[in-house]
Amino acid sequence: MIAGSENQEVTSNDSRWPSPVPPGTGWPEDSACPTTPIARDRAEVVRLASKAAELEELDARVSVCRACPRLVAWREAVAKDKRRAFATEPYWGRPIAGWGEPAPRVLIVGLAPAAHGGNRTGRIFTGDRSGDWLFASLHRVGLAEKATSLHEGDGQRLNGARMVAAVRCAPPGNKPTPEERDTCASWLDRELELVRPSLRVAVALGAFAWDSVIRSLGRIDALVVSPRPSFGHGVQARIGDVTVLGCYHPSQQNTFTGKLTEKMLDGVLSQAESLSRAARVP
Repeated sequence: MIAGSENQEVTSNDSRWPSPVPPGTGWPEDSACPTTPIARDRAEVVRLASKAAELEELDARVSVCRACPRLVAWREAVAKDKRRAFATEPYWGRPIAGWGEPAPRVLIVGLAPAAHGGNRTGRIFTGDRSGDWLFASLHRVGLAEKATSLHEGDGQRLNGARMVAAVRCAPPGNKPTPEERDTCASWLDRELELVRPSLRVAVALGAFAWDSVIRSLGRIDALVVSPRPSFGHGVQARIGDVTVLGCYHPSQQNTFTGKLTEKMLDGVLSQAESLSRAARVP
């Protein structure tokens, strides 16, 4: 079941939403509309990101971005072809905006949306096993209202936290190119600028996210981060007044092999929660 308007729920095969979902057609929590400006290259990403005055405006512009042709083609092909298990459901098929509190103490940064997870549901870390692990842990440490995240409009809320992806479109093989990473970086930079006054801790899920958030914090604070801290599970780095915590990504490869356990994930997220509350607010 996918939530519709405030007073209505619609089944997952409701025909009102084609795949990909056009902006302004009533998808829950979609902040874009048919007139939202679209970035079609890297220069337009830089311009539209820098001119977004608030998070809702930024989220809308992120969600209609078409700056990376390979990623656009892939995410939309996945949305049209679908996985058999979700064949009757609409797929979001657009970039995934940040999600959570507008003034977070904790920012959780991932690599990119999953093809049949966020690319399907419209919410980061939602609809796949990685998200199941992450939201269950967030709930256990008090950063999420519920232990599950199913789809936009399901009533899930984050407490003092927000989550973003370094690259906003699902990439083939979960591997964006360096050019795609750099094109998308202005969206992350602007999001960090907008949440910067409240932000105390950033949790990087994996080496890609670690590198992206450290680069971004360095750019927006005009800091020279050299040498760049190396990623590791439980590693801490201080960039300005933000503590960056490294955490293995809750991918099936890591959780099935025991490289990441529930206790390990809870440990990092609990530490993020504690550090964010202990940090001095200016």
